Formats: sequence, structure tokens, C-alpha cells
Amino acid sequence: MSQAGGVKVDRLDAIRSHLYANGFSTIQALADAIGASLATVRRDLQVLEREGAIDRVHGGARIAEGSSVELAFQERAKRHLSAKRAIATAAHDLLSPRTAIFLDAGTTVLQLARLIRLNPMPLRIFTNGLTVAQEFLNIPNLEVVLLGGQLRSENASLVGPQAEAMLESIWFDQLFLGASAISPDGAIYSVDSAEASLNKCMLSRSAHRFVLADSSKFGTMATYKVTPLSAAKMITDAGLSAHWRSELVNLGVETTIADLGAPE
Repeated sequence: MSQAGGVKVDRLDAIRSHLYANGFSTIQALADAIGASLATVRRDLQVLEREGAIDRVHGGARIAEGSSVELAFQERAKRHLSAKRAIATAAHDLLSPRTAIFLDAGTTVLQLARLIRLNPMPLRIFTNGLTVAQEFLNIPNLEVVLLGGQLRSENASLVGPQAEAMLESIWFDQLFLGASAISPDGAIYSVDSAEASLNKCMLSRSAHRFVLADSSKFGTMATYKVTPLSAAKMITDAGLSAHWRSELVNLGVETTIADLGAPE
């Protein structure tokens, strides 16, 4: 790669990083952040828009809502927050004291972890999520086990052969699993192959399996198939379309629709 080409790649990476960290940014703010001219930033944004990584909006840009690139964890955690909290509340109602549960590293499952922190009960909790595990620091009556493995920074999670091997000797009463996408073919998908592989192991080691997915995930697509929807029960929010409500019935998926309540 030529030096000029390398500089351009560095600029594109810098723009993506700035938008991940700051959300919507004006063209002027991007130019100031990466030290480039307004004309250069406009050209770079055109490239990123063609790649599907960003959306151009009046006066600036933001990370594309439908981008296949998984967004930084903290940025994704803020999205559809009312729906995620409603789903977490419905999931929390299913917990029983003195049982073993697995919480995956998804952002909706993170809201369930926060509810457990606020309303603790005696539980043995296993997780592969660093952010999830941090919620339980200094909380009484919880036994928390964090899987070992390879750090996947995009999801603040631990994945890989070591994590999968650890699951082989553990059995859970309940699994609470997030989803990157729920595709039109009636299956759950992930953006990452290692995450998908570990999710399959979780499903095989759990007596009762629940997928926690807000309605925006339905009808979307990611790369790696995890499992058919029929392998688990679904907890989603009242924004779910009539089509998908009917589809879940047709697939025989037991579904809980969480009431969104008053808007934030």
C-alpha cells in the first residue's frame, strides 16, 4: 500500500472511531478531530457511506443503524433502552433464588444484570461478559463466575476454545441470551463466529433457554447462525410487528411481550 493510501485508511479509521465514541458529529467537528480539511472529510464520508459504515445526515454523519459492523458496546447499550429495560424486567420475574443462571454479554442482558444488582437474591451467576460481571461487584448473596477465554473487545466478552471447554462441565437452570439479529429465516444470528460458537455451547448446557431481543432485531441479518428460534423462549417488547408476532406463533416459539409502559 502506498503511503498516501495508508494515510487515507488511517483517516477512515479515525472517523469511525470518533463516531463510535461521540455519536452524531458535524463535518467541522470531524475535521477538527482528525486534523483534515472539510473537503477531505466530505470525501472520506462518501467512501464510508458507500461501505455502509455510516449514515450522512444534514451537516454531519453518524454510525449506520443497519451497519453490519458491530457497534462499540457502550454505544449499542444506549439504543432502544426503554425496550431493553422492559424486557429485562420480564426476565427478572422468571428468576428463582438459589438457582444457577447464565447471562451472556449482550446489551439487553446487561439490563437484566442491573436489575439483579438492584434486587439481589441468592443466585449462582455465570457469564462471559466483562461488563455484566462488573455489575455484581460487592453484591451480597451472589456467587459469580466469569468464563476465561479470548477477549473480544467489540462486545466486552470472552470467547474461544477455553470458554467453550469451561462450559462442558457446567449445567444451568436458565440461560438468558441476547441476539445480534433475528433473520427472516426464523433463526438467531451473530456478527462474530466465536460468539456464535460459544452461544451454541450455552444453549446445549441450559435447562431453560430465553432469548432477550428488542423488536428492532427482528427481520435483520448477521453473518453467523446461532440457532433456530424454536430452540428457546423469546422475550421481546411491545414494538414487535404483527407479522413477527404471527411468525413466532407459527414457529411454536413461546413468547413474552414486555409492556414498554410510559415513554422515557
